[in-house]
Amino acid sequence: MIRINEGYLSLTPAFFFTKIGEEIAAFEKRHPGKRLLHLGVGDVTKPLAPVVIEAMHRAVSEQGDAASFHGYLPETGTDFLKEAIVAYYARRNVTLSMDEVFISSGAADDLGAILHLFSPENRVLLIEPAYPAYADANQMDGRKLIRLPGTPENGFLPLPSPDLQTELVYLCSPNNPTGAAYTRGQLQQWVDWAKARQALILFDAAYEAFIADADVPHSILELPGAETCAIEISSLSKTAGFTGMRLGYTVVPKDLRVNGVSLNDLWRRDRCTRTNGVSYIMQRAGEAALSEEGQRQNRVNIDCYRENGRILSDALRSEGLWFTGGRNAPYLWLMCPDGMSGWAFFSRLLEQAQIVGTPGEGFGPSGAGYLRLSCFASRGDTEEGARRLMKAL
Repeated sequence: MIRINEGYLSLTPAFFFTKIGEEIAAFEKRHPGKRLLHLGVGDVTKPLAPVVIEAMHRAVSEQGDAASFHGYLPETGTDFLKEAIVAYYARRNVTLSMDEVFISSGAADDLGAILHLFSPENRVLLIEPAYPAYADANQMDGRKLIRLPGTPENGFLPLPSPDLQTELVYLCSPNNPTGAAYTRGQLQQWVDWAKARQALILFDAAYEAFIADADVPHSILELPGAETCAIEISSLSKTAGFTGMRLGYTVVPKDLRVNGVSLNDLWRRDRCTRTNGVSYIMQRAGEAALSEEGQRQNRVNIDCYRENGRILSDALRSEGLWFTGGRNAPYLWLMCPDGMSGWAFFSRLLEQAQIVGTPGEGFGPSGAGYLRLSCFASRGDTEEGARRLMKAL
């Protein structure tokens, strides 16, 4: 008899963002013609950098010529893209070898797939509020979740305590949804804790390109000892606007071992079994995006999003609302007024100001009573959203 994976039965009936979409669709049906300002989603709006477009055109032309056509590529990625990633890290004074870099179709894919390496008996720590896929992916496997709450008192950046016991830890800094970012000293505490307890950190670095403060690390691998206790997973979705293109990478240090077993070797074996790699065209696009010229062009878009963060931050301050983020990350995390729940405030903004935010409850129990705003809308929509927000408050 076929048996269902019962981990799936423990999930909520609909993915969080699906529910938001349903609420939006219902509003638009009730109020046809009203223009919504989408200030909650994490999708980019700026076009790709010219150097990326040029690289993709060249790659497409190559695929139309038998002499330069590429079929299957190495499952873990091409040397040219790995070289670009190694050079990108070198600018942060992090030394990698190419065989420590694994190309993927995006950070979200690897954040779940990497769990194949670990027994369902391992406990996993979530620092909440957290991206909901962290919890869902582990519930599907039947792992026990331990939730470490972020609060206004700890700046939504909780630190490890001596009695904290777990095998796996998700860290996201700068954080989605809160926008909070660990300083070098704070992140070092997590590295030291993980080394002392033989725990493993799964570090989500998807938002590192938005970091403005010098004391906030772009990579956990900048910190001494991290190469023995951390896997870093990142993406070009926010770094280069690749949300619709799906390209990312995972760094598994060769010094990282569990019970004497190389996780680098295990992940290579997994990838060579479960994937045929990422397309040649996308990898050429990634190479261009990570070049020095690509970084210069991408910085124009990132600076625009960061200015959107300043505009929204000023609006929230003017209304006396408590919030984090908006500086080192493309998100602002605000405390809902009048003791409202995140869903109640979401509905209020939707009905009164036609603003779409993201209710904090979707990011775990610690998100109750908060709302996430994003900086990815157009400048015009951001400015209009700030005006509507102040009026609605």
